[in-house]
Amino acid sequence: MSRSKPFTLARLNDSVLGAWGWVPQSEVLDHLLRFLSSWSGTELRIFKIFTLIQSVCKILIPLLRLRARLQHRAGLRTVPISNAAAGFGKFASLISDSQMLGRFWGLLQIFQWLISLERTQQPTRNLLTIERLQGWSMLGYYPLEHICYLRTHDVIPARVPSPAMLLSPVAEPIKLNPGSLSQWSCRFWASYEILQFAHLREDRKLLQLQQRTLRKSKPSGSLSAADQRELQRKWDAYWSGVLVNLCNLPLALHWSVEGGLIRNSVLVDSLSFIAAVVSFRSGWKATALPPSEPAL
Repeated sequence: MSRSKPFTLARLNDSVLGAWGWVPQSEVLDHLLRFLSSWSGTELRIFKIFTLIQSVCKILIPLLRLRARLQHRAGLRTVPISNAAAGFGKFASLISDSQMLGRFWGLLQIFQWLISLERTQQPTRNLLTIERLQGWSMLGYYPLEHICYLRTHDVIPARVPSPAMLLSPVAEPIKLNPGSLSQWSCRFWASYEILQFAHLREDRKLLQLQQRTLRKSKPSGSLSAADQRELQRKWDAYWSGVLVNLCNLPLALHWSVEGGLIRNSVLVDSLSFIAAVVSFRSGWKATALPPSEPAL
């Protein structure tokens, strides 16, 4: 006859404090933490999640407002106003504000990138020139965005002394207009995105050359499974970059002019959403563990 184990403090410890031992290990959680703890370009990968959430919120807002109006007409709502839409709007605004604050470190990464660029041999001279120009465009983008953010929150005054005031007492101070600062910042961003198309063209040439070289190096002319996976990964990243750029360039141009170029706000939000989804997907795949080889 078996007897149950006596109740001890150790058993209580294992049952309560060690309750997490019953939770199965999650590969999805491990992947998510790898995604969030790594860097991509000039922003933390966690910004990709926030951008995706922000885009979803902006797409839901007009849908929720439309539902509120329809329910009001049908007599199901006293006022044609959606409180949920207002909440999503505030949340999207908070995300935008936090992202701009988080990008204050971006300028330091651009310095690091430009310094590293001059000390690392590039595949082609064209790529070196393109990336140099992109780096200089970001040197215009980030400071203007930072000043715009600080001015919008009244951290810095609307007028600052100009260098000319040191020479002439009648010289006027520089006016810091948040709208103008934002537009010029986006113009530098648009320059970066235009250059990115040239970068993608060079990337395509290099991928095609690599693919031909691999085929010629094989006696049978057919690629191995590992080579095919590597090329597929690179082509997938390439086409993802093309799609993101096709969405980002219209957005950059839209915000570069007063009043915007795209009149339909749904289209603007849709472009942001597509770019966010593709960017998140690329980052997610980049942090995935390589597939394990089958055991022999």
